[in-house]
Order: sequence, then structure tokens, then C-alpha cells
Amino acid sequence: MNEYKVDDVRNVALVGHGAVGKTTVADLMLFQTGASPRLGSVDDGTSLLDTDEEEIDHRISIASTLIHFDYDGHHINLIDTPGYPDFIGQVSGALRAVETALILLNAGHGVEINALRVSKMAQEAGIARMIVLNKCDSDNIDYDSLMTSIQESFGAHCIPINLPVGLGADFNAVYDLVANSELPASGVVGDPEETRQALIEAIIESNEAMLERFFDGEEISAQELSANIPKAMAAGTLIPVLFMSAKTGVGVTEFMNAMSNYTLCPQDIERMEESKDGVSVMLDPSPDQPFVAQVVKTRIDPFISKMSYLRVFSGKLKKDSSVINVRTGKPIKLHQLLDVQGGKQEAVDEVSVGDIFAVAKAEDLKLGDTITADTNGEGLSLPEIKFPHPVVGLAVEPKSQNDQQKISGALHKIEEEDQTFHVVHDEETHELVMHGMSELHLKIVQERLLHRDKVAVITHQPKVPYRETIMGTAEGSYRHKKQSGGAGQFAEVHLKVSPMPQDVNPEEYFTRDNFDHLRSYHYDPEFNFAFVDRVSGGSIPNQFIPAVEKGVRDRMKQGVITGCQVQNLICELFFGKDHPVDSNETAFKTAGSKCFAELFEKARPALLEPIVRIEILIPEENVGDISSDLSSRRGRMEGMQVSTGGYEIIQARVPLAEVMTYARTLSSLTGGRGTYDIELSHYEMIPPNEQEKIIEILNKEKE
Repeated sequence: MNEYKVDDVRNVALVGHGAVGKTTVADLMLFQTGASPRLGSVDDGTSLLDTDEEEIDHRISIASTLIHFDYDGHHINLIDTPGYPDFIGQVSGALRAVETALILLNAGHGVEINALRVSKMAQEAGIARMIVLNKCDSDNIDYDSLMTSIQESFGAHCIPINLPVGLGADFNAVYDLVANSELPASGVVGDPEETRQALIEAIIESNEAMLERFFDGEEISAQELSANIPKAMAAGTLIPVLFMSAKTGVGVTEFMNAMSNYTLCPQDIERMEESKDGVSVMLDPSPDQPFVAQVVKTRIDPFISKMSYLRVFSGKLKKDSSVINVRTGKPIKLHQLLDVQGGKQEAVDEVSVGDIFAVAKAEDLKLGDTITADTNGEGLSLPEIKFPHPVVGLAVEPKSQNDQQKISGALHKIEEEDQTFHVVHDEETHELVMHGMSELHLKIVQERLLHRDKVAVITHQPKVPYRETIMGTAEGSYRHKKQSGGAGQFAEVHLKVSPMPQDVNPEEYFTRDNFDHLRSYHYDPEFNFAFVDRVSGGSIPNQFIPAVEKGVRDRMKQGVITGCQVQNLICELFFGKDHPVDSNETAFKTAGSKCFAELFEKARPALLEPIVRIEILIPEENVGDISSDLSSRRGRMEGMQVSTGGYEIIQARVPLAEVMTYARTLSSLTGGRGTYDIELSHYEMIPPNEQEKIIEILNKEKE
């Protein structure tokens, strides 16, 4: 693993939409380079990359897979990633581990939605891109329309470095524009002269010396052009486009040559580290520098337990070495370093800059952690890896009571390896809710629970976490008196409840000018609630005032009219009475709770609903349908912007209750070509015509 020089290493990720042939291409390269004695197949379940039970059953990639092989003097680490948007989180970690993203497209289908997303992710990650048009033997391919779509989607710097000789059933070779070899007698698709001129200009744009020579009329040799393609890719002046068919083998050798010779080596990308005090430092990708690596993937293996995949960005590391986890500041001893080839692992003695390796049973390591050989614990950390937000939720519970103890641990394992899957115990709805990217994503999670942990679950739509509030003001008292032999209970409290003003600044608002006899206040920003103590004359002893507040807060958690959390109000304690013998904290807590509940019902109670901010990426021809659908869901359009490749982005705010199953609708309206992202925005009042219906439903559920 470590016998290669840094500039001979190539780290690449195969990305793109689903069913474009990424895994098939990876299997083919393993076979053709002799890294595998047999050719794996996705269709018959023998792929060397799709090895999980769920992947074999569904014939799709669900997790990213690391393989490696040697080709033309270079050691290539390749990460095959899922193409379906449901598993796009796997792409995020893969892009951090590589210098080049190979974006595969189906030449017959053109630019599809997930190709746009992963290209944008690669651009944001600061890595180079190469576009590979697979399935050029498909019918009805229009070269001009295809290239126009690619340049509109990914930018004008997308220039072919070879051209197809024939397309569809006639696709039989590719013509190399870099070498400028002799043209075939017929059949080259596109304009070789014009395309080569554009290619030369894109290559030399990043090299001032070559640019001057070119404008002086000097011819640039094929060798110089070839040597400068990686520099142009790194500078973003060129995104090479290639043509091939993995099925027939045409163009595959040329693609592998381009991958070996043109993709970037670890020293071609500038990466930054950050110190604990926020100072950014350029990372030196040299084997002679201190060791720095980052966890780019976590996998829970049924046999090995937890495996952490790491990319080495600087230095070397031997087995049995101690490193520091920068996040925790704690040392970790890595007894075994594993070379990963698909589903197989082999122990190695040392790893070096550019390597991607794995360690087993390092329980303290989490995805995104930076590890360093700096034993002082002052190591610099690499930027966090950003993942898309999960957008679909399902409430989950074990089918069998025997699995009650197992379900939490099983879900946590999936959460550790998949950063787009989250599990929360909703204290307001008292449900265990799992969140993922789609219904398919959550279906796969359920299958994995059953296969790996033998936990069968029942799922249903989660409850909407509504909130209660008040629209008016009420003032009153409650006396709690209980005598049952021995010491009794006595407490009397006088409270006032009122709505919290919008956008209040607590420090400016809670003053003696606004509240008579103000002594103190406690403000809770999460629920926009304040408990105000303005008791005068010692009518309630100081030691009992916290008990009153606790009684109020407990009642707010339980809700008053529907059982939902209360928010957006002020509760003032201004008077009360105690008994020298029978008063205690329990009595005042009870009195506070009862008084608050009575006043809440008198202060015009109302129901609030969660509003989410939604951003939807759709083909421009679907804008009208999506806009109409959002209006029917009580959504408010907030903006629209043109994206690339004939897509537009709609931004809106819409009640969460209206988009709980939005993925199905969006897929139906766009033919599966739309994606969306949501996050909680705020709570707002439910319209009166909806309020009574929801209160009735919630009260039935409570009963």
C-alpha cells in the first residue's frame, strides 16, 4: 500500500445518477487490470463492490465502496458511490477522500438530477471533475443536444478530449483529440477541428507561458497538452468529456488511460487545516510531514464490528502507533491498519500520504474526525464533512416486546455509518422517530435492522409536534389545601399569563418599567417563555418560588388543551400565601401547575404548527405544477432562481403537516426528476378553520 510515490497515486470517486453503470465500470476495471480474476456483475448479484445483502437484493449500490488497482504506472484508489438521491450522503465522505470526481452519465438519457447534485458537491469540495459518457451504444443519441446540455449543466469548460466514432449501434471507436492522430475515413461525430481548438484553449488558459506561446502562433505539442491537462482540471479551466460503452468495451481503454494520466494526484489540491483558535494553515501533502488523516466513512461490519475508513492527507503511520483524535484530545492506539478491496480487508504495516485505509474497533472515532500524530493534542483539524439534511420521517417501534432493548442500539449503529439518517426520541409526541432521505432510504434501514440485528419493526407516520399558546391575558389565583392526618399541604399562588411580544429582547423588555416590583425573570429561548418573579412583601417565602416555576414548566410540557408543549407566553407570579407548618415545595408546585392551567384556558388558547423552509430543485417545465401544489398545501412562495441544465429552484415555507409525505408527490409530478431539502423555520398560528379539526384529532389521540 505504501510502496508508491505520492505523485503516482490517484484517488478518484465514481459519481452520477443511478443506473448509469458506475459499479459495472468499477467491476470491469478490476478485472481488466488483473486485480480480480473474474468479472463481477450487478445483474446476477456477483459484483465485487455491491456486497451487502440489501444491495444484492435490490441490484443497486447503497453504500460507497473502496477498491484499488494498478494501471499504467499509477496506483488508483477508486470509490464507487450510490447513484440514487436516497443515498447521496455516501457521496459526501467519498468526495472528501479524493482529488477527482468521475461523473458518469448515460449518453442515452443525458444529464439527470443526481449528476447535477454530485457535480455541485464536487465543485464545493474544491476537487477536479471529469465527465464520462457511458452507454454510447444506446439508441437515439443526439451529440449536439447532449453536449449543449452538458455545457449548460456543468459549465462551458466541459470540452471533449475524444470524440465518438459513430453512435448507437455504430459506436465502434473514439478519436483522440489530444494526440491529434489521423482522422478515420468516416464516422467521427462532432467537429474535430473546432473541438480540438476549444480543448487547447481550455488547457493553456491556466498556463501563462503556454498562453503567450500560443498567441505568438507557436504550435503546442500533444505531449505538452497532455502534461497540462491535470493543471487545467485543478484550475477549473477544463472539465474533460469522454465517450465509452462499458458493455461493448469501446472507449474503456481510453477512459482508463485518461483516469490514470489526467486525474489529479494528492499534491495537486490545496487543502487547509484549522487550529483550535481558528487560524487556517495550508496542509503539506508530503510523507515527510507530521501524520494527518480524516475519517471519511464508517461501516458497521457484522463480523469485524465497527470499521473506520481514513484518508491520509500528510505524513506516514506504522501499525501499533498512537495517534490523537483532535475532536476529543484523547490518544488512540491503532494496532492494525487495513488495506480495503471491496468487501475484503488485508493487514498492512504502514500507510502514507494519499492512502485510504481502514481501522477496526476504534470506537472513539466518528465520521469526520481528524487524527494526528501530534501527541501534544494541539493538532490542526480538517474541515467538517457536510451532509444533506434528512427530509422524511417515520415513527418506529419494535414488532416484538423482546426487541425493545435491542432497537435503540441497532438504530444507533446505522446512525453512526449514515450521516443522513437520524433517530430522535420526540419528547413532545413521545415517539421514536427515524429521519432519512426518502421512503426507500428508510425501507432499506428496516431491512438492515432485520438482516443484521434481527430486529423487526413497525412504522407509521410520525405525529406533528404542534404547540399551544395564548392570544389573550388572564389573571387569577389557586389555593391548594390538603389535610389527611399529620402534616398537610397548603399553598396559594396568584399568577398572570400574557402573550410574549414578537422579537422580544429579554434584557430590554423585562425591566421595572414594564413589570411592577420586578425581582427576577428566567427566559427560555427554546420555547420563548419567561417566568417573572415580582412577589412583594414576602407574601411567598423565597424558597418556594422555584417550586411554583417548576409546576408551571411541568404543566407547559404536558400541555393544557391538547397535550402539546406550550410556548410564546409570560407567566408572572405576583402574590401568594403560605402556612408555617403545612407549606412545602410540593404544595407550591401543585398550586403553580393548577393555577397556570386554569388561567391558560381563560386566555384564549390557540394552536401553533411547525413551518418548514423548503427548497425544491425541479425541471423548469414542472414549475407551474409544483407552484400550484404548494399553494394547495398552504405554502407561501418566497423565491425562485434558475439553476443549471434546465432546472429551477423554488424556495417556499409550508406547514410541516402538509409535506410529511411530499417525496411521493414530488416524484409523481416530476417523473422522479425533482429533489428537495427542508429544515424547521418557525411556529405560527393555525388558521381558525383548521384549528378546531386538529384540536379534535389531538384530543382523541390523547384519550
